[in-house]
Amino acid sequence: MPIFNNYMEESTKHKNWFQRNWKWALPTGGCLLVIILFVVFAGTMILGLTSMFKDSEPYKFALSNAQSNALVINALGEPIEAKGVTKGTIDYSDNESHTNLEIPIRGPKGKAILRVVAFKYNDEWEYNFMEVIIDETSETIPLLILDESLDD
Repeated sequence: MPIFNNYMEESTKHKNWFQRNWKWALPTGGCLLVIILFVVFAGTMILGLTSMFKDSEPYKFALSNAQSNALVINALGEPIEAKGVTKGTIDYSDNESHTNLEIPIRGPKGKAILRVVAFKYNDEWEYNFMEVIIDETSETIPLLILDESLDD
């Protein structure tokens, strides 16, 4: 009888890990792959939108104004940099465009939100609204000085 047992043990093949666990490993791996692809796609979209905002003229103009404004420099310190994800919209159509952005900025003394609303007509940007809201104090610093002589 011992000869028969040895023969059975030798003829039985051992299954590898995947052969033993494929019923749960395959669906789990597929779900994990879908999740990873979704995260990569979402990250790519966010980076693409952020770079589109940063390359726009209103973004650059507003950031430059904030960086050179004495009140903003006093509140945030220098250097003032854009930090974080910009929120907003940029709509392009024919000869007109509209931009509404919220740009997170920070300096050594604190953080703030830079808000800008602008319209583009025939290749000229018109800025309707531009302000910095300091996070800690909720102080609002307007960056556009409107010419009040036009109202007369």
